[in-house]
Amino acid sequence: MGEKRIYLSSPTMHGDEQRFVQEAFDTNWVAPLGPNVTAFEKEIAAYTGCGHAAALSAGTAAIHMALRLLGVKQGDVVFVSDLTFSASCNPIVYENGTPVFIDAEPDTWNMSPEALKRAYEKYPNPKAVICVHLYGTPAKLDEIMEICEAHGTPMIEDAAESLASTYKGRHTGTFGKYGIYSFNGNKIITTSGGGMFVSADEEAAKKVTFLATQARDPARHYQHSQIGYNYRMSNVTAGIGRGQLLHLEEHKAKKKEIYRRYCEAFADIPAIQMNPMNPDGDANNWLSGMVIAADSAVTPDMVMDALEEKVNAESRPIWKPMHMQPVFAACDFFAHNEDGSSVGEDVFKRGLCLPSDIKTTDEEMEAIIRTVRELF
Repeated sequence: MGEKRIYLSSPTMHGDEQRFVQEAFDTNWVAPLGPNVTAFEKEIAAYTGCGHAAALSAGTAAIHMALRLLGVKQGDVVFVSDLTFSASCNPIVYENGTPVFIDAEPDTWNMSPEALKRAYEKYPNPKAVICVHLYGTPAKLDEIMEICEAHGTPMIEDAAESLASTYKGRHTGTFGKYGIYSFNGNKIITTSGGGMFVSADEEAAKKVTFLATQARDPARHYQHSQIGYNYRMSNVTAGIGRGQLLHLEEHKAKKKEIYRRYCEAFADIPAIQMNPMNPDGDANNWLSGMVIAADSAVTPDMVMDALEEKVNAESRPIWKPMHMQPVFAACDFFAHNEDGSSVGEDVFKRGLCLPSDIKTTDEEMEAIIRTVRELF
Protein backbone atom coordinates (compact mmCIF):
# COMPACT_ATOMS: atom_id res chain seq x y z
CA MET A 1 0.00 0.00 0.00
CA GLY A 2 2.06 3.08 0.93
CA GLU A 3 4.50 2.84 -2.01
CA LYS A 4 2.57 4.83 -4.60
CA ARG A 5 2.32 8.51 -3.73
CA ILE A 6 -1.27 9.74 -3.25
CA TYR A 7 -1.44 13.41 -4.16
CA LEU A 8 -3.55 16.19 -2.72
CA SER A 9 -4.73 17.24 -6.18
CA SER A 10 -2.55 16.54 -9.21
CA PRO A 11 -3.24 17.01 -12.94
CA THR A 12 -5.37 14.32 -14.61
CA MET A 13 -4.68 13.98 -18.32
CA HIS A 14 -6.91 12.18 -20.81
CA GLY A 15 -5.24 12.29 -24.23
CA ASP A 16 -7.51 14.93 -25.75
CA GLU A 17 -4.98 17.54 -24.63
CA GLN A 18 -2.36 15.92 -26.90
CA ARG A 19 -4.60 16.41 -29.93
CA PHE A 20 -4.77 20.20 -29.49
CA VAL A 21 -1.10 20.47 -28.54
CA GLN A 22 -0.13 18.39 -31.59
CA GLU A 23 -2.18 20.74 -33.74
CA ALA A 24 -0.19 23.66 -32.33
CA PHE A 25 3.05 21.89 -33.28
CA ASP A 26 1.81 20.75 -36.69
CA THR A 27 0.79 24.29 -37.65
CA ASN A 28 3.89 25.75 -35.93
CA TRP A 29 1.64 27.87 -33.66
CA VAL A 30 3.90 27.36 -30.63
CA ALA A 31 4.46 31.06 -30.00
CA PRO A 32 2.12 32.98 -27.71
CA LEU A 33 -1.33 33.42 -29.16
CA GLY A 34 -2.82 31.38 -31.95
CA PRO A 35 -5.98 29.40 -32.65
CA ASN A 36 -5.95 27.43 -29.36
CA VAL A 37 -5.87 30.61 -27.26
CA THR A 38 -8.80 32.16 -29.13
CA ALA A 39 -10.78 28.91 -29.04
CA PHE A 40 -10.08 28.31 -25.34
CA GLU A 41 -11.35 31.80 -24.49
CA LYS A 42 -14.53 31.19 -26.49
CA GLU A 43 -15.05 27.74 -24.94
CA ILE A 44 -14.65 29.04 -21.35
CA ALA A 45 -17.03 31.90 -22.15
CA ALA A 46 -19.58 29.44 -23.57
CA TYR A 47 -19.24 27.01 -20.65
CA THR A 48 -19.51 29.61 -17.84
CA GLY A 49 -21.75 32.13 -19.58
CA CYS A 50 -19.33 34.87 -18.52
CA GLY A 51 -19.59 36.76 -21.81
CA HIS A 52 -15.96 37.43 -22.71
CA ALA A 53 -12.60 36.00 -21.67
CA ALA A 54 -8.89 36.78 -21.95
CA ALA A 55 -6.43 33.88 -21.49
CA LEU A 56 -3.45 34.82 -19.34
CA SER A 57 -0.32 33.27 -17.84
CA ALA A 58 -1.88 32.91 -14.35
CA GLY A 59 -4.94 33.63 -12.24
CA THR A 60 -2.75 36.13 -10.38
CA ALA A 61 -2.18 38.03 -13.65
CA ALA A 62 -5.97 38.10 -14.15
CA ILE A 63 -6.50 39.68 -10.71
CA HIS A 64 -3.72 42.18 -11.48
CA MET A 65 -5.40 43.13 -14.77
CA ALA A 66 -8.79 43.52 -13.05
CA LEU A 67 -7.23 45.93 -10.55
CA ARG A 68 -5.50 47.81 -13.38
CA LEU A 69 -8.85 48.25 -15.15
CA LEU A 70 -10.38 49.62 -11.95
CA GLY A 71 -7.54 52.12 -11.66
CA VAL A 72 -6.22 51.01 -8.27
CA LYS A 73 -3.29 53.22 -7.32
CA GLN A 74 -1.17 54.36 -4.37
CA GLY A 75 -3.25 54.65 -1.21
CA ASP A 76 -6.41 53.02 -2.60
CA VAL A 77 -8.01 50.53 -0.21
CA VAL A 78 -9.10 47.14 -1.55
CA PHE A 79 -11.16 44.77 0.63
CA VAL A 80 -10.14 41.14 0.13
CA SER A 81 -10.98 37.74 1.65
CA ASP A 82 -8.62 36.94 4.52
CA LEU A 83 -8.82 33.14 4.41
CA THR A 84 -7.19 32.56 1.02
CA PHE A 85 -3.88 32.06 -0.79
CA SER A 86 -1.63 35.14 -1.09
CA ALA A 87 -2.19 35.34 -4.87
CA SER A 88 -5.64 36.81 -4.11
CA CYS A 89 -4.10 39.93 -2.58
CA ASN A 90 -0.50 40.26 -3.87
CA PRO A 91 -1.65 42.14 -7.02
CA ILE A 92 -3.18 44.87 -4.81
CA VAL A 93 0.36 45.63 -3.67
CA TYR A 94 1.73 45.48 -7.26
CA GLU A 95 -0.41 48.60 -7.87
CA ASN A 96 0.60 50.18 -4.52
CA GLY A 97 -2.91 49.70 -3.16
CA THR A 98 -3.65 48.85 0.47
CA PRO A 99 -5.18 45.43 1.21
CA VAL A 100 -7.75 45.35 4.02
CA PHE A 101 -8.60 41.81 5.08
CA ILE A 102 -12.16 40.60 5.64
CA ASP A 103 -12.60 37.55 7.89
CA ALA A 104 -14.33 34.31 6.86
CA GLU A 105 -17.75 33.31 8.16
CA PRO A 106 -18.45 29.81 9.57
CA ASP A 107 -21.19 28.79 7.10
CA THR A 108 -18.99 28.64 3.97
CA TRP A 109 -15.50 29.73 5.16
CA ASN A 110 -15.78 32.59 2.67
CA MET A 111 -15.93 36.38 3.07
CA SER A 112 -18.14 37.38 6.01
CA PRO A 113 -20.87 39.89 5.12
CA GLU A 114 -20.81 41.04 8.79
CA ALA A 115 -17.07 41.72 8.72
CA LEU A 116 -17.49 43.45 5.34
CA LYS A 117 -20.08 45.83 6.81
CA ARG A 118 -17.68 46.65 9.66
CA ALA A 119 -14.90 47.40 7.21
CA TYR A 120 -17.13 49.91 5.39
CA GLU A 121 -17.70 51.77 8.66
CA LYS A 122 -14.00 52.59 8.78
CA TYR A 123 -13.28 52.70 5.02
CA PRO A 124 -16.43 53.98 3.27
CA ASN A 125 -14.84 54.22 -0.20
CA PRO A 126 -12.76 51.15 -1.09
CA LYS A 127 -11.71 50.92 -4.73
CA ALA A 128 -12.74 47.24 -5.04
CA VAL A 129 -13.79 44.12 -3.16
CA ILE A 130 -12.06 40.83 -4.03
CA CYS A 131 -14.28 37.93 -2.98
CA VAL A 132 -12.77 34.42 -3.03
CA HIS A 133 -14.70 31.13 -3.38
CA LEU A 134 -12.54 29.03 -1.08
CA TYR A 135 -11.85 25.40 -2.04
CA GLY A 136 -14.59 25.67 -4.68
CA THR A 137 -17.44 26.57 -2.31
CA PRO A 138 -19.47 29.59 -3.47
CA ALA A 139 -19.50 32.56 -1.09
CA LYS A 140 -22.72 34.22 0.13
CA LEU A 141 -22.87 36.17 -3.12
CA ASP A 142 -26.30 37.76 -2.70
CA GLU A 143 -25.38 39.35 0.62
CA ILE A 144 -21.88 40.40 -0.44
CA MET A 145 -23.07 41.87 -3.74
CA GLU A 146 -25.86 43.75 -2.01
CA ILE A 147 -23.33 45.41 0.32
CA CYS A 148 -20.97 46.22 -2.58
CA GLU A 149 -23.81 47.66 -4.69
CA ALA A 150 -25.11 49.78 -1.80
CA HIS A 151 -21.67 51.43 -1.62
CA GLY A 152 -21.05 51.48 -5.38
CA THR A 153 -17.96 49.27 -5.07
CA PRO A 154 -17.03 47.00 -7.99
CA MET A 155 -16.50 43.35 -7.04
CA ILE A 156 -13.77 41.13 -8.45
CA GLU A 157 -14.65 37.47 -8.10
CA ASP A 158 -11.65 35.27 -7.39
CA ALA A 159 -13.02 31.99 -8.72
CA ALA A 160 -9.50 30.51 -9.09
CA GLU A 161 -10.55 27.43 -7.08
CA SER A 162 -14.22 27.32 -8.11
CA LEU A 163 -14.43 26.80 -11.88
CA ALA A 164 -17.62 24.72 -12.50
CA SER A 165 -19.14 25.72 -9.14
CA THR A 166 -22.50 27.46 -9.37
CA TYR A 167 -24.52 29.77 -7.10
CA LYS A 168 -28.29 29.66 -7.61
CA GLY A 169 -27.69 27.98 -10.95
CA ARG A 170 -25.18 30.51 -12.28
CA HIS A 171 -21.42 29.98 -12.59
CA THR A 172 -19.08 31.53 -10.03
CA GLY A 173 -16.85 34.08 -11.70
CA THR A 174 -19.79 35.62 -13.57
CA PHE A 175 -21.34 37.67 -10.73
CA GLY A 176 -18.69 40.34 -10.17
CA LYS A 177 -17.76 43.18 -12.50
CA TYR A 178 -14.73 41.03 -13.33
CA GLY A 179 -14.03 37.36 -12.61
CA ILE A 180 -10.92 35.22 -12.68
CA TYR A 181 -10.16 31.51 -13.05
CA SER A 182 -6.92 29.58 -12.51
CA PHE A 183 -5.58 26.59 -14.44
CA ASN A 184 -2.62 25.95 -12.16
CA GLY A 185 -1.37 22.34 -11.98
CA ASN A 186 -3.44 21.46 -8.91
CA LYS A 187 -6.75 22.98 -10.07
CA ILE A 188 -9.86 21.09 -11.25
CA ILE A 189 -8.60 21.46 -14.83
CA THR A 190 -5.10 22.62 -15.75
CA THR A 191 -3.07 24.19 -18.54
CA SER A 192 0.07 23.45 -16.44
CA GLY A 193 0.07 27.15 -15.54
CA GLY A 194 -2.41 29.77 -16.64
CA GLY A 195 -5.50 31.77 -15.84
CA MET A 196 -8.43 33.59 -17.37
CA PHE A 197 -9.89 37.06 -16.96
CA VAL A 198 -13.65 37.09 -17.60
CA SER A 199 -16.28 39.79 -17.86
CA ALA A 200 -19.68 40.51 -19.38
CA ASP A 201 -18.00 43.65 -20.75
CA GLU A 202 -16.37 42.96 -24.13
CA GLU A 203 -14.33 46.17 -23.97
CA ALA A 204 -12.84 45.09 -20.62
CA ALA A 205 -11.68 41.76 -22.06
CA LYS A 206 -10.19 43.56 -25.09
CA LYS A 207 -8.39 46.03 -22.82
CA VAL A 208 -6.92 43.17 -20.75
CA THR A 209 -5.77 41.40 -23.93
CA PHE A 210 -4.07 44.63 -25.02
CA LEU A 211 -2.38 45.28 -21.64
CA ALA A 212 -1.29 41.64 -21.35
CA THR A 213 0.36 41.79 -24.78
CA GLN A 214 2.84 44.53 -23.74
CA ALA A 215 0.25 47.28 -24.48
CA ARG A 216 1.51 47.58 -28.03
CA ASP A 217 -0.32 50.29 -29.97
CA PRO A 218 -1.78 49.36 -33.38
CA ALA A 219 1.04 51.16 -35.26
CA ARG A 220 3.26 49.54 -37.89
CA HIS A 221 6.30 50.20 -35.72
CA TYR A 222 6.65 49.30 -32.03
CA GLN A 223 4.82 52.03 -30.19
CA HIS A 224 3.61 52.06 -26.58
CA SER A 225 1.46 54.75 -24.95
CA GLN A 226 1.09 52.95 -21.63
CA ILE A 227 2.85 50.31 -19.52
CA GLY A 228 2.02 46.76 -20.57
CA TYR A 229 2.67 43.23 -19.31
CA ASN A 230 3.82 39.95 -20.78
CA TYR A 231 0.83 38.03 -19.40
CA ARG A 232 -0.67 36.19 -22.38
CA MET A 233 -1.24 32.44 -22.37
CA SER A 234 0.73 30.46 -24.95
CA ASN A 235 -0.96 28.53 -27.76
CA VAL A 236 0.55 25.26 -26.50
CA THR A 237 -0.77 25.54 -22.93
CA ALA A 238 -4.15 26.73 -24.24
CA GLY A 239 -4.28 23.45 -26.18
CA ILE A 240 -3.90 21.54 -22.92
CA GLY A 241 -6.74 23.63 -21.48
CA ARG A 242 -9.05 22.86 -24.40
CA GLY A 243 -8.50 19.13 -23.94
CA GLN A 244 -9.05 19.44 -20.18
CA LEU A 245 -12.26 21.45 -20.54
CA LEU A 246 -13.88 18.47 -22.29
CA HIS A 247 -13.54 16.56 -18.99
CA LEU A 248 -14.43 19.32 -16.51
CA GLU A 249 -17.87 17.97 -15.56
CA GLU A 250 -16.40 14.49 -15.08
CA HIS A 251 -13.65 15.93 -12.82
CA LYS A 252 -16.29 17.80 -10.81
CA ALA A 253 -18.39 14.64 -10.35
CA LYS A 254 -15.32 12.76 -9.05
CA LYS A 255 -14.36 15.60 -6.67
CA LYS A 256 -17.94 15.64 -5.30
CA GLU A 257 -17.80 11.88 -4.79
CA ILE A 258 -14.54 12.19 -2.79
CA TYR A 259 -16.15 14.80 -0.53
CA ARG A 260 -19.30 12.65 -0.12
CA ARG A 261 -17.21 9.63 0.88
CA TYR A 262 -15.33 11.59 3.52
CA CYS A 263 -18.59 13.01 4.91
CA GLU A 264 -20.07 9.53 5.15
CA ALA A 265 -16.91 7.97 6.59
CA PHE A 266 -16.56 10.48 9.42
CA ALA A 267 -20.27 11.09 10.13
CA ASP A 268 -20.10 9.09 13.37
CA ILE A 269 -17.04 10.98 14.73
CA PRO A 270 -18.35 14.12 16.50
CA ALA A 271 -14.83 15.63 16.64
CA ILE A 272 -14.62 15.80 12.82
CA GLN A 273 -16.48 18.32 10.69
CA MET A 274 -16.04 18.51 6.92
CA ASN A 275 -15.75 21.90 5.23
CA PRO A 276 -19.22 23.46 5.01
CA MET A 277 -21.23 23.79 1.79
CA ASN A 278 -23.37 26.73 0.70
CA PRO A 279 -26.98 25.47 0.39
CA ASP A 280 -27.56 28.05 -2.37
CA GLY A 281 -24.64 26.73 -4.37
CA ASP A 282 -23.29 23.66 -6.09
CA ALA A 283 -19.57 23.40 -5.23
CA ASN A 284 -16.93 21.73 -7.39
CA ASN A 285 -15.39 20.33 -4.14
CA TRP A 286 -11.91 21.12 -5.46
CA LEU A 287 -10.40 20.22 -2.08
CA SER A 288 -12.07 18.39 0.79
CA GLY A 289 -11.19 20.03 4.10
CA MET A 290 -11.92 19.02 7.66
CA VAL A 291 -11.75 20.70 11.06
CA ILE A 292 -11.15 18.92 14.35
CA ALA A 293 -13.00 19.89 17.54
CA ALA A 294 -10.93 22.19 19.75
CA ASP A 295 -11.19 19.80 22.71
CA SER A 296 -9.99 16.76 20.73
CA ALA A 297 -6.66 15.13 21.63
CA VAL A 298 -6.00 14.80 17.89
CA THR A 299 -4.37 17.71 16.04
CA PRO A 300 -4.25 18.48 12.30
CA ASP A 301 -0.49 17.78 12.35
CA MET A 302 -1.15 14.29 13.75
CA VAL A 303 -3.56 13.55 10.90
CA MET A 304 -1.17 14.90 8.25
CA ASP A 305 1.77 12.94 9.72
CA ALA A 306 -0.25 9.71 9.87
CA LEU A 307 -1.38 10.06 6.23
CA GLU A 308 2.21 10.75 5.17
CA GLU A 309 3.73 7.86 7.12
CA LYS A 310 1.08 5.17 6.73
CA VAL A 311 -0.31 5.69 3.22
CA ASN A 312 2.25 8.00 1.56
CA ALA A 313 -0.59 10.49 1.05
CA GLU A 314 -0.18 14.24 0.64
CA SER A 315 -2.42 16.47 2.75
CA ARG A 316 -2.05 20.13 3.58
CA PRO A 317 -2.90 22.73 6.22
CA ILE A 318 -5.81 25.08 5.52
CA TRP A 319 -4.56 28.36 4.02
CA LYS A 320 -2.98 30.51 6.72
CA PRO A 321 -5.10 33.71 6.89
CA MET A 322 -3.54 36.76 5.29
CA HIS A 323 -3.74 38.93 8.43
CA MET A 324 -1.43 36.38 10.11
CA GLN A 325 1.20 36.59 7.35
CA PRO A 326 4.39 38.50 8.22
CA VAL A 327 4.30 40.38 4.91
CA PHE A 328 0.83 41.79 5.68
CA ALA A 329 1.32 42.38 9.41
CA ALA A 330 0.69 46.13 9.06
CA CYS A 331 -2.62 45.70 7.19
CA ASP A 332 -6.04 46.20 8.73
CA PHE A 333 -8.28 43.20 9.45
CA PHE A 334 -11.98 42.95 10.27
CA ALA A 335 -13.18 39.90 12.22
CA HIS A 336 -16.51 38.13 11.78
CA ASN A 337 -17.20 37.68 15.48
CA GLU A 338 -18.43 40.57 17.65
CA ASP A 339 -15.69 39.87 20.20
CA GLY A 340 -12.99 40.37 17.55
CA SER A 341 -11.99 36.71 17.35
CA SER A 342 -11.29 35.42 13.85
CA VAL A 343 -13.19 32.57 12.18
CA GLY A 344 -10.40 32.13 9.61
CA GLU A 345 -7.76 31.83 12.32
CA ASP A 346 -9.83 29.19 14.10
CA VAL A 347 -10.35 27.17 10.89
CA PHE A 348 -6.62 27.40 10.11
CA LYS A 349 -5.65 26.17 13.58
CA ARG A 350 -8.08 23.24 13.61
CA GLY A 351 -8.20 22.28 9.95
CA LEU A 352 -6.48 20.49 7.10
CA CYS A 353 -7.12 19.53 3.47
CA LEU A 354 -7.49 15.81 2.87
CA PRO A 355 -6.16 14.04 -0.24
CA SER A 356 -8.61 15.07 -3.01
CA ASP A 357 -7.01 13.66 -6.16
CA ILE A 358 -9.54 12.28 -8.64
CA LYS A 359 -7.18 9.43 -9.60
CA THR A 360 -7.28 8.04 -6.04
CA THR A 361 -8.52 4.44 -6.15
CA ASP A 362 -11.19 2.91 -3.90
CA GLU A 363 -8.50 1.02 -1.95
CA GLU A 364 -6.50 4.19 -1.46
CA MET A 365 -9.58 6.09 -0.26
CA GLU A 366 -10.30 3.28 2.20
CA ALA A 367 -6.71 3.40 3.47
CA ILE A 368 -6.88 7.20 3.91
CA ILE A 369 -10.20 6.96 5.76
CA ARG A 370 -9.02 4.09 7.93
CA THR A 371 -5.84 6.00 8.87
CA VAL A 372 -7.85 9.07 9.94
CA ARG A 373 -10.44 7.01 11.82
CA GLU A 374 -7.76 5.13 13.78
CA LEU A 375 -6.57 8.42 15.31
CA PHE A 376 -10.03 9.06 16.74
